[in-house]
Amino acid sequence: MDIVWSIAACLLAISGIVGAVVPVLPGPVLGYCGLLCIAAASFSETDAATLWIWGAITLAVTVADYLLPAWMAKRFGGSRAGAVGATIGAVAGLFVFPPVGILLGPFVGAVVGELLHNGEDTAHAVHVGIGSFLSFVVGTGLKAVVSVALAVLIVLQFFT
Repeated sequence: MDIVWSIAACLLAISGIVGAVVPVLPGPVLGYCGLLCIAAASFSETDAATLWIWGAITLAVTVADYLLPAWMAKRFGGSRAGAVGATIGAVAGLFVFPPVGILLGPFVGAVVGELLHNGEDTAHAVHVGIGSFLSFVVGTGLKAVVSVALAVLIVLQFFT
């Protein structure tokens, strides 16, 4: 059964790292599920405290990733239309022009959303777009750090 747990943990760790960049996959959550799988293996030395701590970190990063775009949109003076546009742009960018679309999608979506909301202020729309792009970069960075750390924890279990 250890082989099944190990394979599942590795696949989830890889999916977690991919999910840190791809908006539709919950990267840290997948990585944490991988940690749970490797903890179930008989050779694992992962203790309950490690699982609780990484569970809390995973939860915090996941919640922050959902709240960050709205917070950044407000900080940059954006409207709800800009936040919705950024979300639509992130998802559309994933399919329209990958991998560049993943980076530019939130920016373009926020600008379009703000222009639809108030078509007279292009400079403001671009400003909100920059805020949306920054929130995507920060959120993706946080998810990537956590996902890679979880993958490292999983791999280290094979050598202890």
